[in-house]
Amino acid sequence: MNIQESLKNLSYGVYAATVKDNDKSTGCIVNSVIQVTYNTIAVSINHNNYTNECIKKTKHFAISILPEDTDENIIPAFGFQSGRNVNKFDGIEKITVSDVDIIPNCVSYLILDVENTIETETHTIFIAKIIEGDVINPNKKPMTYAYYHLIKKGLTPKNAPTFIEQKIEYKEAYKCSVCGYIYNGSIENEPDDFVCPVCKQPKSVFKKV
Repeated sequence: MNIQESLKNLSYGVYAATVKDNDKSTGCIVNSVIQVTYNTIAVSINHNNYTNECIKKTKHFAISILPEDTDENIIPAFGFQSGRNVNKFDGIEKITVSDVDIIPNCVSYLILDVENTIETETHTIFIAKIIEGDVINPNKKPMTYAYYHLIKKGLTPKNAPTFIEQKIEYKEAYKCSVCGYIYNGSIENEPDDFVCPVCKQPKSVFKKV
């Protein structure tokens, strides 16, 4: 029996869930968004994500459906750092719809009001009613989770429902303390302006493992 390999055949997208956080906005990358009825969707967000806390407080949030050519800064900004510590939209373009900031380069967006929640061991499933939505870039192709991994070579954020910790032994390696990316070899050989290929953080955040 191989449950994890079987689960890899389920289809996922890549989305940015965004929400108002007092006088600014925050958000996170999610991959578990499903349509429940013609006007209701379900979104799964980890308990540890600050976005989860903000959605529970405001009960109003947005989903931006990200395209295959998503700006390289979007997933590192929203997927591998916490809104408790940083402004997720710092340096990132945004447009405001129904008092929620969304990603302008998205394929389309949905504005949502929370109607109910289901708590699992690790995640909250938000059952939300669609109150508004539109297609911004009809010629763009939505990014699938498979495309993100196979083509963009992206990593899975540790709070994602699909995250599985892999134990790999290296003769020498350095781990990014922000996103968990493993650099195989000596990072000291890289120039001072080297950045993590996933979260774009500087060389100084890597720790030897």
